[in-house]
Amino acid sequence: MKSYREEITLNIPARMGFRNITPQVEAALRESGVQEGLCLVNPMHITASVFINDDEPGLHHDYARWLEELAPHDPARYEHNRTGEDNGDAHHKRQVMGREVVVAITGGRLDFGRWEQIFYGEFDGRRAKRVLVKIIGE
Repeated sequence: MKSYREEITLNIPARMGFRNITPQVEAALRESGVQEGLCLVNPMHITASVFINDDEPGLHHDYARWLEELAPHDPARYEHNRTGEDNGDAHHKRQVMGREVVVAITGGRLDFGRWEQIFYGEFDGRRAKRVLVKIIGE
């Protein structure tokens, strides 16, 4: 069995934003040479998320609005912020959007449904952060 590891570095200039990272994950898959297996993608930060959905700007706008309603950026609201942080909301947003995705690899390609794409969600941005791509298989 082969194993391949790559890190993608992203810097989202806003506090919250979404980026389609499917092309970078597909490039890592090609580099790995794996034809049949699994691809794990996860952010290496507790205030970011990786998820699968449609690449439609209205949907991303709706996510941002919905997440802000669920966990507003209000530093006085969160016990976590009493430690000197101001990102209590970002931890909650990450919890809702999820930590990672696992995608099957079939015939050397990510085995997606018709509209599925992989996204990085940032909830405490404005600095470089890493995403792990781990590929295993034959």
